[in-house]
Amino acid sequence: MTLPVTWPAAQRNGTMLGTVFQALLSHWFRHKGQLLTLVLGLSLATGLWCGVQAINAEARASYDKAGDMLARSSRATIVQRTGGLIPPEDFVALQRAGWQTSPQLEGTVRLAGNRLRVVGIDPFTAPPGVLDGLVSPTGAAEGSGAADRSNDEPSQQGAGLSIDAFVNSPGTLVIHPETVAALTSTEDLPPIRASSTVSKGVIIADIGVAQSMLKQPGGINVLVVKGNQRADRAPLAAVAPHLERVPPDRSSDIAELTGAFHLNLTAFGFLSFAVGLFIVRGAVGLAFEQRRSMVRALRLMGVPRRTLVVSLGLELAVIALVSGGLGVLLGYGVAAFLLPGVAATLNGLYGATVDGSLAMRWQWVASGLAIAVVGTVLAALGNLVQTARLSLLDTGRARAWALAGQGAARWQFGLALALAIIGGILLWIGEGLVVGFAILAALLLAAALALPAFLSVTLNGLARFSKGPVGQWFWADTRQQVPGLSLALMALLLALAANIGVSTMVGSFRTTFTAWLDQRLAAQLYVTAQTETQARDMRRFLEGRADAVLPIWNTQGRFAGQKGQIFGVADHPIYRENWPLLSQSDDVWNRVSAGRAVLINEQLHRRARLAVGDMLDLPAGTRLPIAGVYSDYGNPASQIMVSVDTLTTWFPDIERKRFAVVVDDEKAAPLADDLRERFNLAGRQVVQQSVVKTFSIRVFEQTFTVTDALNILTLAVAAFAIFTSLVTLATMRQPQLAPVWALGLTRRKLAQLEVLRAVILAFFTAIIALPVGLALAWLLLAVVNVAAFGWRLPMELFPLDWLRLGFIALLASAVAALLPAMRLARLAPARLIQVFAHER
Repeated sequence: MTLPVTWPAAQRNGTMLGTVFQALLSHWFRHKGQLLTLVLGLSLATGLWCGVQAINAEARASYDKAGDMLARSSRATIVQRTGGLIPPEDFVALQRAGWQTSPQLEGTVRLAGNRLRVVGIDPFTAPPGVLDGLVSPTGAAEGSGAADRSNDEPSQQGAGLSIDAFVNSPGTLVIHPETVAALTSTEDLPPIRASSTVSKGVIIADIGVAQSMLKQPGGINVLVVKGNQRADRAPLAAVAPHLERVPPDRSSDIAELTGAFHLNLTAFGFLSFAVGLFIVRGAVGLAFEQRRSMVRALRLMGVPRRTLVVSLGLELAVIALVSGGLGVLLGYGVAAFLLPGVAATLNGLYGATVDGSLAMRWQWVASGLAIAVVGTVLAALGNLVQTARLSLLDTGRARAWALAGQGAARWQFGLALALAIIGGILLWIGEGLVVGFAILAALLLAAALALPAFLSVTLNGLARFSKGPVGQWFWADTRQQVPGLSLALMALLLALAANIGVSTMVGSFRTTFTAWLDQRLAAQLYVTAQTETQARDMRRFLEGRADAVLPIWNTQGRFAGQKGQIFGVADHPIYRENWPLLSQSDDVWNRVSAGRAVLINEQLHRRARLAVGDMLDLPAGTRLPIAGVYSDYGNPASQIMVSVDTLTTWFPDIERKRFAVVVDDEKAAPLADDLRERFNLAGRQVVQQSVVKTFSIRVFEQTFTVTDALNILTLAVAAFAIFTSLVTLATMRQPQLAPVWALGLTRRKLAQLEVLRAVILAFFTAIIALPVGLALAWLLLAVVNVAAFGWRLPMELFPLDWLRLGFIALLASAVAALLPAMRLARLAPARLIQVFAHER
């Protein structure tokens, strides 16, 4: 062969690189189906990742908007040391003493059947940023009359409301447009200004208007400490010793509180991306295998090794960017589909309001394109290294590529062992949410990387028991197909293990949570009065009609150096007989009822490393021993329980409107109707036990809707990986099948064996996926869940779910193998005979 004399010049001006690049691209034009597989696999992987990132970005944008609007998360505050309201004279005294603060009042109201959060601010003292987009500093916009519209015609503008209209009677409420749409014209409210700068479910008003809505005249429950405080200000203890300065409380920041949920979503998105990446790895590996002769020809023609590798990298970069762009669009659709479920979950679990709208944000778009390129590089790195290292003549020899592949397999198994060891070390010495997910990643990757070795050993064992030439050939041929199908089988393993792990966790949650609700919700009715006077009248009305009326009073307070919930518990057998305690001391309920001890929830027990017998710092300078730890599933906050008398001593101004009614089951419904009729109560003010249970279960079932959807998508991608691997490998199987066909096996029989082979490999993959999935479930329950939420669930086993999932995996594998098998069954004999005419 004579080399072109123009190569040296071409190499200098870049023409060689373009020519080699075109030659490599010609492969994809001849194998359009293979190109479609590669692009589709990478698009699916990128789409699932982008969808999760878009959801997280939208949620965090909502958190940031709420945080910026209220200016609370990054500022210190001053609160009543014993809880409750701050007298207005304390605010005045602090201002005179040099303290720069802004009063706020926060509470909740129920309007049109919706529970809305009211935030009252003082626009004259509010910190910078609070009024942005809400109130204009001048009255120039007042002439528009927008603020004077009735509730039926709220303004859709986001700014321009004057301070006069915001403050002066009757004031103006600033509400998100979608929240406005949920209100009815019958609500007796001040004029409404709709603004998208306000979070959904939140009402922003002047503090005087908020005091009227919340029926707390002169009420202030927090003073926000502004920046640039005077150095000569008097000490807080000297001005108002009953108040305390609380540093910026990141633990109460909703973005921090929901961080575990978003990390969980990110982990599933990355898992889905990893599963899709196996499709990319298989398609790229097949393309390198098919182009061995082309690579050898280019090298013999004088193409330098570096130019060839650069051309291959450029080719992959172009495919990655195109596929990444398609994946971004797909991710937008996935996010739009899943975002309503995520919003409902965050609102039900954490009270976080997330806008349902979805914006195309550059952060997750760039992240999707970047991970598509990086993923493609990782998928093709091994093949690029092999191409760069093989000698000139070895590039076209199948044996040389096979030997290189065997070396990679040994490294792969060694990496699996190393990951397993690292995961064990982290489990032993590590703690925290990030460590938990690192252990999960090590477990899944180690299992996936060890799968080919496990299948090879298993098939070798089965081959020893086979009799007859067909059986021996079948097992030997199946073992030979493991390297080509290993990536697709790894994807199936990850998908099955994730499904088993998550379904076990969800099933354990459902079983435990249902039993726990039966214990916690032992009363038949739960009543909320409109006023404390009405609550006293209700209790008098219920005397003789109910077995017991138990207060449900609670407030926020500080204990063990953190902010949490404080509940008062009455001395009644319903608690002694039903309340679920994880650990307890002797005579626990008598000690709590006498005010000599407290109960803490599991979250506080784990976060503060407190146990029964430890002393706990409590409000009003009190210290009491811990008498018991109770389970508190679904609650992300720390919580303690004391006697009702102790609670009212610490917080004499506590709201006393809620209580539980203990009555016979058959009397519950008539008594609820009597309460509604006698006191003119709305439907939700008197709730039966069954309704509370149904609502609670629905809220927590919603928690797993998104993860269930991602599991289904991941399993679908894994099935597609098997399908693409079988389709792309079908053309390479002819040299191996032609001799067997020539010896007497019919094409129909060969097709049946192909389907059987796929099912057997899927079966053994499912077998190893079971212990991996159970280990994953244990890690989710015992490590990740504890780190994320502070409580641990007992692990339940569900064998029927395993059988169902295994059947789905076998069915998916059989369906995936059906098309290649049908092609083989219909393959013309002439095509098989042609195999003997080739050198191979």
